[in-house]
Amino acid sequence: MSSNNIYAQRRARVAAQLGEDGIAIIPTAPERPRNRDSDFLFRHDSYFYYLTGFAEPKAWLVITGDGRSTLFCAPKDLEREIWDGFRLGPQAAPAALSVDAAYSVDELDAQLPKLLENRDAVWYPFAIHEGLESRVGGWLNQVRARVRYGALCPEQQRDLCAILDEMRLVKDAGEQDTMRRAAQISARAHIRAMRLSAKMLREGQDVREYHLDAELLHEFRLGGSQYPAYGSIVAAGANACVLHYRADVAPVRKGELVLIDAGCELDGYASDITRTFPADGKFSGPQRALYDLVLASQDAAVAATRAGARFTDPHEATVKVLAQGMLDVGLLDANKVGSVEDVIEKRAYFQFYMHRTGHWLGMDVHDCGSYVEPSEVGEVSERKDPLSGEVIKNRPSRVLQPGMVLTIEPGLYVRPAEGVPEKFHNIGIRIEDDAIVTAEGCELISRGVPVKADEIEALMRA
Repeated sequence: MSSNNIYAQRRARVAAQLGEDGIAIIPTAPERPRNRDSDFLFRHDSYFYYLTGFAEPKAWLVITGDGRSTLFCAPKDLEREIWDGFRLGPQAAPAALSVDAAYSVDELDAQLPKLLENRDAVWYPFAIHEGLESRVGGWLNQVRARVRYGALCPEQQRDLCAILDEMRLVKDAGEQDTMRRAAQISARAHIRAMRLSAKMLREGQDVREYHLDAELLHEFRLGGSQYPAYGSIVAAGANACVLHYRADVAPVRKGELVLIDAGCELDGYASDITRTFPADGKFSGPQRALYDLVLASQDAAVAATRAGARFTDPHEATVKVLAQGMLDVGLLDANKVGSVEDVIEKRAYFQFYMHRTGHWLGMDVHDCGSYVEPSEVGEVSERKDPLSGEVIKNRPSRVLQPGMVLTIEPGLYVRPAEGVPEKFHNIGIRIEDDAIVTAEGCELISRGVPVKADEIEALMRA
């Protein structure tokens, strides 16, 4: 099946949910200025690309309930194409993208009121594109100005994300294949960074976080990735205890751990891998103890990830292992916090593990899709958070289905504090893999880079 057929099928699925007289408007992302005379590298809007496969800027898609698709795109301009590159143009767009009609984006304001006329509902992504709501309002005002001539104006404005998020949550075979390839590229990049760290330290060179970041970027592009899926985290030593740290100039030292959270984007789909490794290739005793604990918690989370399970099941499995491990190694004092059940109930583990164990992954690194089971959204219970005292409304967690893709990423982050054994101070560890849910369990697509401590050490000796 051609890629154009995939996009046409997706548009047909959207059209079928709009209602016979509904209409949907989807813009791509705007271009963003970087400085006085250049823009940031353009990256399409994910919803728009999901429905078109079209990566040019200045484009809009309109879908109507009768199944017709209309594209607005930049017009052909041979002079500008000399400077900025090829433009598909509206004349070639219908055949190239399997849309029914195409216009120059310069005609958008003239055509949209006509397309909106006699529709009962207009759908567009809420709260994503700055100014979109007011622009739709302007087009609707033009339709209202024609009501004396018998025109009908849409009476409803609805969030298109509700439809698209559900569609994007389950990945088809083509999407899964792209994500596997993205994960393979990213795995190779992590291996490069590990090996460079050990090699440079063996040779007595000055190693900085940016040296390892450069290896990641090199392998991403070498593998055909367009760009990183997010700003790479390369955190040496105590920096690993900063969850959203960015690669900087800090030195990478023997005896310390390095945490790298990095993944490439390939053909619109993200990968997201974290590995923590000894800078010189050899774990110390305390480092190995905490690393093996995090890995055991990830193993428990992987075992809990399967079709029919809840999205929260891997997190709960992780927390149970980590809580027991914190008591065993002395990060938590049982005389003060009680049993493992008390640690979980009181969230005493939060000092060292303060994030969830995973998130959806897809076109966006934190991909769209509800974490609440739609069929059970009305089942609400309340609980009081033991740390903040805030009353939280609980709704049943999402039931996992084959084709959903999520990360599994437990961690431990030990900042110096009273009662915390000094041997664990400033150790930050996270292990993250990308998982496709299957009927029997899950497929870990990012294990091209080793995860066991012995295998990491062997890799770095090579």
